[in-house]
Amino acid sequence: MEDNVLSPVAAADRQGGWALLSNTAGVGTTLAMLLIGGSASYVVGAKWAIAMALVSAVFGSVVGSLVGRVSQSTGMSSTVTSRFHGLGATGSVVASLIFAWMILSFLALENVLLYNGTLFMLGWAPTLANAIGIYGALTALWIFLALFGVKLVQKTSLVLTLVAGALMVGVGVLAVTRSDLSLGQVLGVQPQHVGPAEIMGVLASMVGMAGALALTGADFARYARTPRDVRIMAVGGNIIVNFGVVSLGALLYQAGDTVVSRFLEDPANAAVAAAQAGETTAEQVQFLAHSNAGAYFILLAGVLGFVVMYAAQVKAQVINVYAGSLSLTNLVDALLGKKVSRILMVLLANAIALLAVWGGILGVLVQFLGALGIATFSLAALVVTDFYILRQRRPAPVARVERVNWAGLIAMAVGFTVSFLLLVTGVFALGFVVTLVLTPLVYVALRGTVLPEGRGTRFVAGTAALKEVEVLEEAPVN
Repeated sequence: MEDNVLSPVAAADRQGGWALLSNTAGVGTTLAMLLIGGSASYVVGAKWAIAMALVSAVFGSVVGSLVGRVSQSTGMSSTVTSRFHGLGATGSVVASLIFAWMILSFLALENVLLYNGTLFMLGWAPTLANAIGIYGALTALWIFLALFGVKLVQKTSLVLTLVAGALMVGVGVLAVTRSDLSLGQVLGVQPQHVGPAEIMGVLASMVGMAGALALTGADFARYARTPRDVRIMAVGGNIIVNFGVVSLGALLYQAGDTVVSRFLEDPANAAVAAAQAGETTAEQVQFLAHSNAGAYFILLAGVLGFVVMYAAQVKAQVINVYAGSLSLTNLVDALLGKKVSRILMVLLANAIALLAVWGGILGVLVQFLGALGIATFSLAALVVTDFYILRQRRPAPVARVERVNWAGLIAMAVGFTVSFLLLVTGVFALGFVVTLVLTPLVYVALRGTVLPEGRGTRFVAGTAALKEVEVLEEAPVN
């Protein structure tokens, strides 16, 4: 599997922004994004959920464009780029851990949603045998496609994304037409208590995915020809995913709730209703809404809905496995200075995802997204600050690199810790805003005073593969 993990992408392999857009859009046209939008609509109503999706998309577009530009200039993945911009050779372990945590958690989350949807479609009980069979089949499929079908998925990603997007919109239309509520009434649904705390909490969870998309986009940005192509990919991906799909999820859930209620109240479906947690129909609907987004597709569109569910996931899961194995590869290389088998990393990525499934990833979704937004934005802010402010938009030299960039590590630690504590204590829900300001300030201050480049560490030679980046440095930077 040659995918430029530890070497820059050659000019001949670079692509335009519209071609790359299918990757960032494809990774987010998923059940998880619909679930985020739908869950938000129960907290603040459909209109506020859509408004916060727009705000999240704006943040994601700006951060994604900036951090993607850094990867485009080096031609390397976001985790490898962080070796030279912000963290150092061994320090980039932190970036790899964040990226692996992010990607493999989404791999696990999407597996859970597919598992629950498959059980609902087939009318099967959640037994150990069914879990082994379904999760085993899904994992085998992702491994096979990641090892032998990445190029095929990338070539067909645009088509798969368009098909999945069209089918999602179609199911959304079905939800509105079959609902007891008009579109205006759906938009007007709002819980009794909606205040600044609820609105900021929803935004914090949505931004978790915006940060994830920014780092994932930065990985694909190394294939971009120009900074303009990076912007097309980042802005377009955020419009489609963080605004479009999340907003669709809010509308789909609010309109589809009445359809789901009718289904559960039908005596013919008593067995299915009894299998859902909750004493009342309303509680059972909420249980399905928070654990089984695929059930909405199936109830609204039958077999077609089941197909939509899988069409939306296949491309995203292959990209998740692919990107997750990239971060694990860099993790091993940063720690041990060795290239490892990508096949081994693909297998390890899926094994970790299965452990996350076993650990109950779906039950901690809100907390996970809040922490993820802070971690990803902290890393992005560090890399962007190093490239744009300290290095004046010039890629860092790669003949040698700091073993550990202590200023970068301390800045990230301060930015993340302060922001996360503000979040979990309820003092300020928008921790990602704090870290976007605090991390750059601490980094610039340390770099300019007590921890300039090289202090407290030693320089090491770049790997043989990374020395090839010097070819890029000699070329004019757009």
